[in-house]
Amino acid sequence: MSAVTAVLRNCRVSARKARLVADQIRGKQVQDALDLLRLSPKRVARPFEKLVRSAVANAEAKNDRDKAGIDVDNLVVSRVVVDEGASLWRIRARAQGRANWIQRRTAHFTVELEER
Repeated sequence: MSAVTAVLRNCRVSARKARLVADQIRGKQVQDALDLLRLSPKRVARPFEKLVRSAVANAEAKNDRDKAGIDVDNLVVSRVVVDEGASLWRIRARAQGRANWIQRRTAHFTVELEER
């Protein structure tokens, strides 16, 4: 039984904020995770919802291609990893002609589904 994965890179949200949502869906049935993400007020829930849907589509494609025998209704979010991506550095103008550096953070998401 092999796992099905989907990856999103360089999402414009900090990894720390994304991990809050990742912890909520880890270990849940796919439909429960999608319901939770749809109702979540967090901005990062939308990219996670698309990523879980993409992983389900990958499982269906794997069934068609390899005759893997994966039952899409029994898929569980077995692993969710949120890593830090590259930071974009920007300048913000400050008082009296000064400037401060601002870090715009990005994150990489990996969702892995298994059949249980």
